[in-house]
Formats: sequence, structure tokens, C-alpha cells
Amino acid sequence: MCFSATASFTSAALLACASALALTAKPARSALPYALIPLLFGIQQLLEGLIWLKLKDHALSCLAQGALTQGYSLFSQVFWPAFVPLAVGLLETVAWRRWAIMACGLAGLVVSMYLLAALLQVPVTAQLQGSHIVYSFNHSHAMTASLLYLLASCASPLLSSHGSVRLFGVAAVVTAAIAYLIFQLWFISVWCYLAGLMSGIVLLHFFPRAKALFKGTWRIA
Repeated sequence: MCFSATASFTSAALLACASALALTAKPARSALPYALIPLLFGIQQLLEGLIWLKLKDHALSCLAQGALTQGYSLFSQVFWPAFVPLAVGLLETVAWRRWAIMACGLAGLVVSMYLLAALLQVPVTAQLQGSHIVYSFNHSHAMTASLLYLLASCASPLLSSHGSVRLFGVAAVVTAAIAYLIFQLWFISVWCYLAGLMSGIVLLHFFPRAKALFKGTWRIA
């Protein structure tokens, strides 16, 4: 599997279109954060495309590599574990599920603040290695932070009463496993790319006919 600036820019455009399509369904205000997930992944992929160009010495001299890397890292390290439980929780109407998702959100907020402090102390660096970008950072308690991150970003959608949202959680778990088992050295870049593409599943929540395809299997509320 090979990634590139072209792959990042293409995925960014596709993800922006996915959110635009979700918004055409005129979602309720509480569903807007969930509808915007593909667009936000698209912005993250746009940043990585610019990092690709910068690392390959293309004409982007006005953009500092460090600033692009930190912007990307704010998404990958800080934003998602706090935002995903929030977006999923706002959709939830079942009380116990909402409280469980909120607990995941608290874990996500804790790890987001911890990783933000780590980023401010030791900025992330990016290097090209083969056909992937390696993001390097150094902080203690890496295993604990990783577990809290996964709890927030993967477990929270799995707790949803909406089958299409649980499918999004399954996709997050599967893409994390693939990225770790096959692309461990490039885990951050590859998982974000794969998870970004899989975020198109968000569309299922906003189109009843698509949701109906999963009704029997996922028991969509």
C-alpha cells in the first residue's frame, strides 16, 4: 500500500463531499458534529498532503514544516479523542448509553489534555520513510494514553443505540488493528488515513434508505 500527497488531497476532497452530502439531509443541530466528521478528517488529510509536499521539497517555502506537523498532530493526538464521544453522545437518546458515552468522553478529554501538554513540551517531528510518513514523539505513559485514546475514539461509537454509528465504531477498531499489525512504524499516518476514508460511514446515519440495509444486523434505533 502506498500513500502520497495525491492520495491525501484526493481523500480530503472526497471527505469534504461526504460531509456536504450529509448536510443536504438537513440534520438536527445535535447531529451536526457527527455530520462534520468526514470534513474534519478531510482537513487533517489536507494538512498531511502539504506535509508530503514539504518533505519532498516542493514549492511551499512559506509554510513551515513544523507548523504543518503540529497542526496535523493536534488533530490526530488531541482533537479526535475529545470530539468523537461528543459527536456520538449528542446523537444518543438512551440514558444509560449516553452516560457510558460521556464516561468515554471524560477519558478522551483527559488523554487529549495530556497529549496536548506533551506536544507543547516536545513537538512532533515528521519524516519520510519509504512510501509513508513517520511521526515521532516522546512522552511517558504511552500505553495508558493509547488505551484511553482507543476507549474514547472507538468504544464510544460502539456504545451507540444507532446501528450505523456502531458500524463506524467497528470501522475504527478494524482500521486501528490493520494499521498496528501491518504498518506499526507508520501507525499514526496510516490509521488516520484509513479511518478518514471509513468516516464516510457517517452518511448512513442521515439517509434512512441506507440505514434500512443494516436494520436487521445492527438493530438501528
